[in-house]
Amino acid sequence: MKIDLLLPVKAVSWGLGVLGQEKSFIANPIIGSARLNRMGLHRTRVHMAARMAALRRARMPAVPEADRAAYDRDGFVIRENYLPPETFEAVRREAFDTPLPSWEMRQGHTVTRMTPLTLSRRHLAPASVAAVRDPALRALTGYVAGRSGEPIHFIQTVIAEPAAGDADPQTDLHADTFHSTAKFWLFLHDVNEEDGPFIFAPGSHRLTPERLEWEHRQSLTARADARAHHSFGSFRIRPSDLQALGYAAPRRMAVKANTLVVADTFGFHSRAPSGHATTRVELHGYLRRNPFVPWNEADYQALPGLRGRQLDIHLSWKDFGAERFGKPRVWQPVGARTGRDPAQI
Repeated sequence: MKIDLLLPVKAVSWGLGVLGQEKSFIANPIIGSARLNRMGLHRTRVHMAARMAALRRARMPAVPEADRAAYDRDGFVIRENYLPPETFEAVRREAFDTPLPSWEMRQGHTVTRMTPLTLSRRHLAPASVAAVRDPALRALTGYVAGRSGEPIHFIQTVIAEPAAGDADPQTDLHADTFHSTAKFWLFLHDVNEEDGPFIFAPGSHRLTPERLEWEHRQSLTARADARAHHSFGSFRIRPSDLQALGYAAPRRMAVKANTLVVADTFGFHSRAPSGHATTRVELHGYLRRNPFVPWNEADYQALPGLRGRQLDIHLSWKDFGAERFGKPRVWQPVGARTGRDPAQI
C-alpha cells in the first residue's frame, strides 16, 4: 500500500480551509464529506458566514443609504451614468483602442478575456485604473461583499460564439460560493436583451431558512455531482426552484452604457445565453475574503508590494508553473489585446 508522506500536511491544510473561504467539495475531503455534512458542517459554515457578514456590514458607514437599501432589498446596486462623460469616453478609448497584456479562458462556446488593471498599467490605461480604484467604489464593493478589502480589477471582454462549441456553464443559474462575495461590472456599451445580459434573482442574497435547508441538501451529494462547478462549491439551481426558497424570479439586466452593477454573488445569477455571436466589454472587479473573521480591513492583499499588484503576481506565478513544470493553467496568455479583438483561443 502506497503511503502518502504529505498526508499530515494536507490534513492541516484541509482543516484550515474549513475555517476560511475554501469551497470545493472535491479538492477538500473534509468539506466534501457527506458524513460531516449530514452532521451539519456545510449548514454551519453557511449560517456563520452570513452572521459574520451582517456584523461587518453594520460597521461600514461610508456607503450611501440608498445603496444600502438597494443591496439589502435586492442583493445588487445599479447606478446609471456612473462616470462623468469625459471620463467614460477616456475609459472606452483605453478599452477599445489601447492594446494591453491579456489572458483568455474558454468555457464551452464562450471566451472570457481578462486584461488586468493593476497599478503597473497606470501609464497605459490611467482613466480605467483610476475608475476601478475609486474609494467610493471600493467602499460599495466591500459593503456588498460583507467584508472590506482590496478588490481585483480588470477589463473583461466576453466573446460568445454559440456555434463554436458546448454550452457556456456560466449561463446556468448559480451561486459563486457559500458566502457573500462581490462582483462589479461597469458596462462600456449598451447591453440589450439579446446580447447575453447579466441575470440576478432579486433577494437571493438573503439566507432564508429554506435556502439554508437547500444548501444542506446540496452538500450531501455535491462531491459526487457530475456538474463540475457544482461539485467545486458553486451550486447550480433551476429557475423554477427559486420560489420555494423564498426568492423572486430572475431579472435580466439589459443596461445602457456607463451603467455600474455591483452584486452579491452568493445570490443566484448567470449570464443570459444568446442565440447569436456577441461581445460584451466591461470594467470588472471582485472581492472575496475569509467569511469568518470579525473584522473589516486588516487585509493582507493591501500590504505594500501586494496592493494593486495581486493579479500581476498571481498570473506570473501561474505562467511560471506552466512554463517550468508543465502545470495546466486556466488562463492562457494571448499578448496585447483590445476589446475589439476576436478570441485568440
